[in-house]
Amino acid sequence: MTWILVFFPALLAGLIQGLTGFGAVIIMMIFFPSILPMAQAAGIGGVIMLLSEISLVIHYHSEFKPKRVLSAFVVYAAVATWSVHLGLVLDTHLLRLMLGVLLIALSLYFLFSKSAGDRRYPLYVALLFMIISGFFNGLFGIGGPLMALYFLSLSKSMPEYIANIQGFFLIDGFYITTVRVATGILNAHVVPYILLGIVGATVGTIIASRLSTRWDLATVKPWIYRFIGLAGFYYLLF
Repeated sequence: MTWILVFFPALLAGLIQGLTGFGAVIIMMIFFPSILPMAQAAGIGGVIMLLSEISLVIHYHSEFKPKRVLSAFVVYAAVATWSVHLGLVLDTHLLRLMLGVLLIALSLYFLFSKSAGDRRYPLYVALLFMIISGFFNGLFGIGGPLMALYFLSLSKSMPEYIANIQGFFLIDGFYITTVRVATGILNAHVVPYILLGIVGATVGTIIASRLSTRWDLATVKPWIYRFIGLAGFYYLLF
């Protein structure tokens, strides 16, 4: 049963992230905390997706914008490095509830405001997205929804969106995993879970890549907004 709770969530995570650009760790965090401590569950979720993220960045490499990704990552990583240690002293349940309400509100706003998703955010809004995302990534390994909105607002096509958000998550994955290894959160004990999860995530990513070639950004946007709302409900309920 333990191996099933690793493989199939990872497969579904690869499928979801390949189609929407984010959400892999959200899916895995529904299941992994039942077999691992919260911090380790978040850590292996990020490692499992690295190979899938590498493959997507290589596939869409011509659309990758390094300056756009790195400038966002500097802010995001600074906050994540600080918040990774806060789970021991903060009321994380309350923080998850607050994030859930925020994501649901954003989802409804973008679904019902026809022009909301077609314009770029002011710099202060983009910075706020990076700070909030980095904060929750450090705590729970989940920083994708707001960064998805940020990169979505800058993208003109599905390949451009996927290339940049996956490039961002790839850099983040290597960085935050290094922090977790250095702090002892990840160790040799979790390697078998990671290897099995990578197989599942790779299968899911391959399926998503074949499906996504039939869709354009305008088709995918509403589904991304809906999934952000579902992520919000997850934070409220679990």
